[in-house]
Amino acid sequence: MMILGLLIAIGSIVGLSVMTGMKGKKDSGGIGAGVAAGLIMGTLVGGTSTVGTAQLAYNYGMTAWWFTLGGGIGCLILGLIYARPLRAQGKATLVGMIHDGYGERVGLAATVLNSLGTFINILSQMIAASAVLLVVFPESGNAAVIAAAAVCMVCYVVFGGTKGAGIVGILKTVLLSVTMLICGVLVLRFTGGIAGFCADVNGIRILNTAGEAVSRNLWSLFGRGFWTDFGSCLSLILGVLTTQAYAQAILTARSDREARLGALISGVLISIIGVFGILVGLYMRSIADPVEAANNSGALAKVALTSFILHYSGIPPFLGGLMLGALFIASVGTGAGLALGIATVVNRDLINGGKLPADRSKYERVNRLIISCVLAGAAIITCLLPADTIQDYAFLSMALRGCTVFAPLSFLLWSGERVTEKWALLSVVFGCGLALVYGVLKVVGAVSFPLAAVFPGIAVGLLFMIIGIVSKS
Repeated sequence: MMILGLLIAIGSIVGLSVMTGMKGKKDSGGIGAGVAAGLIMGTLVGGTSTVGTAQLAYNYGMTAWWFTLGGGIGCLILGLIYARPLRAQGKATLVGMIHDGYGERVGLAATVLNSLGTFINILSQMIAASAVLLVVFPESGNAAVIAAAAVCMVCYVVFGGTKGAGIVGILKTVLLSVTMLICGVLVLRFTGGIAGFCADVNGIRILNTAGEAVSRNLWSLFGRGFWTDFGSCLSLILGVLTTQAYAQAILTARSDREARLGALISGVLISIIGVFGILVGLYMRSIADPVEAANNSGALAKVALTSFILHYSGIPPFLGGLMLGALFIASVGTGAGLALGIATVVNRDLINGGKLPADRSKYERVNRLIISCVLAGAAIITCLLPADTIQDYAFLSMALRGCTVFAPLSFLLWSGERVTEKWALLSVVFGCGLALVYGVLKVVGAVSFPLAAVFPGIAVGLLFMIIGIVSKS
């Protein structure tokens, strides 16, 4: 019954995506606030916001909130400050704005580097999807479940497109929100309410692999260090402002008002969802054996949410399958939306020079081919990753996108002074490049300095833009 529920949830959402996408091709009008919010949340609220939040909360507590809290803040800023200026540019992509504002070389660099940052987030969604399938099919290999996730991502977006992803994003977000709400309520029920939950968390014993007690404040939003966790928040804010998948909802809305409202709805709801994942992650840590948790924290944390639903919640198998299906499709939908963003940027800006070609059928075929290639490459790389902490890759992804586009885009929108192509190019390349090298070294453990990758990257990017204005050369 559990597997039946899982398949029904996945099949229903993927099928609806195909149906709405085919119907949407006959409607060239803009999208409303509800669909815009669905597109944003359908892409941002995925495996990182749910499975990844529970995973990080299992090990570090409240610091896991930064992905959804930072994402929510980013959506609020997107709606209140950036929506109208972005729409006034009259371009379909953020990179297209960079191209027209600073020149072809800057546009090309921004396209490649922004797409690289987006691509890294697809990896985190595939890890999250594998956490769902592995707890259901424990005998399956990692490669098999990742391949299954990639196939579902292709079906989700290749036939659905922007409108399909937006409409289905609403349904997916509703199912996901109900799933996380049920999990949170059950945790509070099992622990005797908020007071009992707090007492259980305060009683958690954290040991290292040598069996020695480790002091860790699970209630702190900065449990991994201020500069690391504040950097996570900043990465999310900048990533939301500079990612095509989120901007697409703003740029395709029917009006400035609809765009703004869609972003604001997303900002409020996204922030709330992460709280339920934290409840589950901390509960699973409170009932875990301290020695086992110390020796197997990576594996246990990764499946904290999915294991809770399947083994510890007492939820009937069919309903549990539906909930796991919602979690799986959350990862699939986010990965698919990000792949759509990459394809839109590459196809329109790189291949077609920022213009929509007259032959729409050929354009759509190329889009589908790019999406399929992106997801196939992501599946292969995910199988080879040295670490599987979902939010680490997500934070790095957001940082790279922010460090690539934020400085030149903001100066384009807000500065009265024009920066030449030379300085904009230096900002894009060195801002993203520094964040990439430093961030990768941190993810693989080669660097332990407590500073998030977004700080050096954004500082260098802004510095080159400021020099460009001052020097006027």
